Amino acid sequence: MSTFLIYVTYPSVEEAREVSRRVVEQRLAACANIFPGHESVYWWDDEIESGQEVAVIYKTTLEQFSALKDKIVTLHSFDVPCVVALPISDGHAPFLEWIGEETKSA
Repeated sequence: MSTFLIYVTYPSVEEAREVSRRVVEQRLAACANIFPGHESVYWWDDEIESGQEVAVIYKTTLEQFSALKDKIVTLHSFDVPCVVALPISDGHAPFLEWIGEETKSA
């Protein structure tokens, strides 16, 4: 089983919590870690912008990634949300097994 960390940014803690609760309830992710209060600097509409964002790291499996990505994009308020998958190449086996167990369809 392939496991992944999914990195997503949100405009507010409230939105991050709401989306995270929904995807965990649906077992698309085993867990969501919410990291409030960081500043992002980026290009948008040919200008350099900056703003406060909230980062979330989800733990999921390859089997659930597409559904998780689609759900996040549907619920997200950004026009172009950051949703990227980072494969976990190794880790504590019981933890990786837990991710697999918690993301099985109910």
